[in-house]
Amino acid sequence: MKKRILYTLLGLFIFPIMVFSQTIIKGKVATAKGEGIIAASIKQKGSNKGAVSDQNGEFQISVPDNSILVFSAIGYVTREVEAKSPLTVILSEDAQNLGDFVVVGTRGKARSSILTPVPVDVIKINSVNMPTAKMDLTSILNSASPSFNFNKQSGSDGADQIDLATLRGLGPDQTLVLVNGKRRHQTAFVAVFGTRGRGNSGTDLNAIPESSIDRVEILRDGASAQYGSDAIAGVINLILKKDVGVLSINTGYSGYYDPKFNTHYGKELGQYRTNGAIDGNAFSLGANYGVALGKNNGFINFSGNFFANGKTFRQNLNTDLSTKDGLPINTVRRSTGDGSVTSGGLMYNMELPIANTKTIIYSFGGGNAKASSAYAYTRNLSERPERFPDGVAGNPILQTTIDGETYFDPIIETKIQDLSFAGGVRGVWGSDWNWDLSNTLGRNNFHFYGDQTFNASLGAGKTHFDDGGFSFLQNTVNFNLSKLVDVASGLNLAFGLEQRYENYKIYAGEKDSYANYNANKATGAQGFPGYQPGDEVDASRSNVAAYVDAELDATDKWLIGVAVRAENYNDFGFTSNYKLATRYKLTSNFNLRGSLSTGFRAPSLQQINFSNTFTNVQGGNVFEVKIAPNYSPITKAAGIPDLKQEKSINASLGFSWKPFSNVTVTLDGYRINIKDRVVLSGQFDESIPALKPILNQLNVAQAQFFANAVNTTNYGLDLVVDYTKRFDNNTSIKVLFTGNLNHLNIDKINIPAALNGSYDTQQAFFSDREQAYIKASAPPVKLGLNLDYGFGNWMVGTHFLYYGKISILGYGYENTYPPLVNLDNTNTSVLEQFNYSGKMVSDVYASYKISKRVTIFFGADNVFNVHPDLGYVQGAKLSAYDGETGGAWDAVQMGFNGLKLFTKLAFNF
Repeated sequence: MKKRILYTLLGLFIFPIMVFSQTIIKGKVATAKGEGIIAASIKQKGSNKGAVSDQNGEFQISVPDNSILVFSAIGYVTREVEAKSPLTVILSEDAQNLGDFVVVGTRGKARSSILTPVPVDVIKINSVNMPTAKMDLTSILNSASPSFNFNKQSGSDGADQIDLATLRGLGPDQTLVLVNGKRRHQTAFVAVFGTRGRGNSGTDLNAIPESSIDRVEILRDGASAQYGSDAIAGVINLILKKDVGVLSINTGYSGYYDPKFNTHYGKELGQYRTNGAIDGNAFSLGANYGVALGKNNGFINFSGNFFANGKTFRQNLNTDLSTKDGLPINTVRRSTGDGSVTSGGLMYNMELPIANTKTIIYSFGGGNAKASSAYAYTRNLSERPERFPDGVAGNPILQTTIDGETYFDPIIETKIQDLSFAGGVRGVWGSDWNWDLSNTLGRNNFHFYGDQTFNASLGAGKTHFDDGGFSFLQNTVNFNLSKLVDVASGLNLAFGLEQRYENYKIYAGEKDSYANYNANKATGAQGFPGYQPGDEVDASRSNVAAYVDAELDATDKWLIGVAVRAENYNDFGFTSNYKLATRYKLTSNFNLRGSLSTGFRAPSLQQINFSNTFTNVQGGNVFEVKIAPNYSPITKAAGIPDLKQEKSINASLGFSWKPFSNVTVTLDGYRINIKDRVVLSGQFDESIPALKPILNQLNVAQAQFFANAVNTTNYGLDLVVDYTKRFDNNTSIKVLFTGNLNHLNIDKINIPAALNGSYDTQQAFFSDREQAYIKASAPPVKLGLNLDYGFGNWMVGTHFLYYGKISILGYGYENTYPPLVNLDNTNTSVLEQFNYSGKMVSDVYASYKISKRVTIFFGADNVFNVHPDLGYVQGAKLSAYDGETGGAWDAVQMGFNGLKLFTKLAFNF
């Protein structure tokens, strides 16, 4: 008994010593030249314990004595080294490494980005998100990739809250988004109001926590034959982090400081704002941490993001434009600017190898919730009394009196929820067949509310309304087989099956949001009338696909890729698509590459089924517009045929060149022909006899429809030059130049036979104004230059972005200055071209590494406070000022908020 007690006590004493007999290993992972390797993986062999090197290649890990450490990094040969401290591990470059390895665009082995047969950008989020005031993923990618574009909308209903991005000047829904190589669902939102992306849906990239993303791969080439619908312009693949044992926290603050503006007015502020006031205050917080699972390099990685951004108020520049108490008398929106947004999201990424097998269970997914608020058009009580109920005057919530006139600013609120889940199993069948079975589910819900507003026919007592909304669900099941065959220098064969189910719903708002209780007063909640029971829809569809692709290294120099995909939709039928891509090594550092492919995009359920009545302002007129679904009687009365798929032919030719070990040059030309593009038509009125009784019955002035309205061709060039040099004295230089030249032609307007009559009827179908908006989806020239210099613990840099001239058409007034927009149609409106001239935006930043674990960043975006041209022509005519955003600018890619200051902190533990 005494011996047993003694052994127990000895065990309790010795066990902690054995458990905690750990050695802290510190060191650096470097290249043969001594340059630190960022994000190298360091793992204890035979264990799940690991670490990741920091931006200088340095690491720290605690392991038992006599352990073996395994060092690996993309593009470098893996090494095993005995654990001892201090430790410097040199990794040699892989024989094929000429840059970042990518997985998008291939079902075979990952290839260097300059060895791929088509252009792929690899953007490491950790290196591009900190030295900038930009705090959302879409804005960050906009400044990092040459042909990635987005325009921040303002005063455009739901478009204020969803930043839809495009590639190569095409539509947002013509770019496919993947996460870890799996299809990501689109948003339920359809851009029907505003300038860019009109009539399109797309993927909300900002719903994915930025802290969860390791890198972004942007495939700039048609890929419908490989991935299916939506990949006409290209593919964006988000690769999630796999780190374990490292806690990283990034936080930042930014705000606009814009001394060019005389006054800004915000109802929340209760006062005018003076020169130089800071607004649009933004705060972000992101965290990431990973935990090892099992003993076979399994992991689960967690990420979270919180983001809050205040409104901006931009109305009156230092011009001689006439004002009343600082407010322009001609504005239809006193509160022009960005809406506010508060969002939070979580994401996880998990892999669990099954012991003693070659099988891995994997899963990833998360959720995001977003609440936002934006102003609608300003109403003037004295000019449109039918739009105001009794009891508005004197109510501080609903009106503001300026110089004896009463103004009213409705607010549009949205609440958006986004959920996603993916799960799968992959492994090796037999000795050499790789298989992957997965299911990916995603849902987006978009709910509108009206606040600080009223239904004029109901009265002024009720000021908040549930306006209804819509949702979109997508579920994709995918099975893939691939095998490396010993033919020539290597042949990879891949076969796959895919089944996708989609569901789209519109749900009505409360009755008070859309009803009319007094025929002498305006109908529905001001700013955003709610969705009506007649708008409600619950539509579903499914499709099945089979695909084959092959990549043959015919020789050590010549790569050939072929892909074929057949797909059948239950609502519009069968389609097949093909792709041929090739790359040839002329020398050891110069590669020619090119591709030719066909593509398709099925009209989305949103485009087929969307239905809504909204308030529009054009040429000084306020009126209601009905957007009717494709199958409705009003659509058929207008002669609009059933929607069909878009078809494309995509060709590219270019080269990649590495003249020196630290310089990479890629140049790629492209041409994309698209037939039967689905767009939102112009607005039809009662001049079409068949529409008159239906419009009168619906109590609306005009109607719009989705149609396969145009054939387009766009062509251009993408150029990327990257120079990175590290010196022995702990200094570094990085120069990155990106450029995109893009031009879009409208080859044909597909006017339905029922409308192929007068010029006015053709203009109603797809007007010159609508054509100008498509052409302005991306600037014809976009150039970027990043200059970064590191020394000691400091890094300083400047980034330049040039956006070329775009032209749009807007309504204006002749022979009036200042141009009056009094909403009473007392002047003759005309359609005028307005040119937004090319502008350069300059950013500066500096960072300082306070310690190995803490780095501070600070600087300014748009340091010279450059703005777009004002949307009016001084002295005679107004152009674009009465555009769909209702303010001094249309949506231009550079934005209109001016100078933005920022500071950020990065913590790594």
